[in-house]
This record gives sequence, C-alpha cells and structure tokens, in this order.
Amino acid sequence: MSSTERVTSPLPAVYDAESCVLILGTLPSPKSRERGFHYGNPQNRFWKVMAALWQEELPQTMEARLDLLRRHHLALHDVLASAQIKGASDASIKDPVPNDLRPILAGAPIRRIFCTGTTAGRLYKRYLEPNLGVSCTVLPSTSPANARWRLDDLVEAYAVVRETVEDEGLATIRDMEAFGRIVPEGEGRP
Repeated sequence: MSSTERVTSPLPAVYDAESCVLILGTLPSPKSRERGFHYGNPQNRFWKVMAALWQEELPQTMEARLDLLRRHHLALHDVLASAQIKGASDASIKDPVPNDLRPILAGAPIRRIFCTGTTAGRLYKRYLEPNLGVSCTVLPSTSPANARWRLDDLVEAYAVVRETVEDEGLATIRDMEAFGRIVPEGEGRP
C-alpha cells in the first residue's frame, strides 16, 4: 500500500490556438507521470472514449494522442498543480494547489470546460471557478476505479464534448470576458 506524498504534476497543459474544449483531470496518476502524458494508465478509458467519439482507431503513442487532440480542437490539463495524495486515490487529496488556467483561456478559443470525475469537478468549483468566473461540466471519471460505468455509457456521456467542438455558434470564454460575463484576470470573487 502506498503512503501519502506531495505530488507536483510534471505534465504541461496540452493546447493550441485552435483548442475550443478544455478537459481537466484532477492530478496525473503515478502511471501518467511515469509515462509522461495525460491519462497514461492503460486501464484508464479516456483515450478509448475519445477515439470512440470520432469513430477512430485507439491512439497508442503520445504523437497519435497529440494528433487526435489537435484535429478535434481539444485541450488537456489538470485542476491541480500539486497535492498530498496517496497513490492515485483522489479521495486522499489534501492541501491542493490549483493550476493557473488563465494562459490556456487567453491562448485558445475555449468554449467549455469539462472535468473528468466528481473530485476534479468539486476541486475546480472550489479553487478555480471563483477566480475565473467560468463554470465547468462534470463528466464521469474514465478511471478504472469507476468500474460501474461501461465504455458505451462513458462514450454517451462524453458525446457533449464532440457536440461542443462541432457547434460553431458557441461563444468562446474570451468573448464572454469581453462582454463582462466572466471575471477579468486578477479580479477574484469573494
């Protein structure tokens, strides 16, 4: 059984100037940190879900995964930059330090933010939403620990990601900021 340790994510955000959907995990698992890429545990179903959304082959390499993200205008990062955690157990997280998402929101036309799992959503709503003024949509975790969700059910739940990418009429978060509908940088809410 692993002990609690302070983990700082070595994984940078993945996005480009055309990313319109931001998908956030909680904190990279030990397997993801070891493999050097988001959702690196082969038991995690994230990449199977992404491939199924666009009826593509499962991307096996980091380059193939980056290509899938680029072609479908997806950005990936984590809610937390660091935390005390036991192994990959989100339930054990203590002393979380959130990531600064403002560079992503400034550098990409993000339309919506999705969190993969209830812990990522809860931490986002507590630590990031008050400062960003942008809500997230919580999707079910693709982790192997969430075994009650079958792959087909996950794909159905994540269809909203594909729909967001394909909906040209959605305003970007930068547009909402320009119209005063979200909190400008540096102006947190009480």
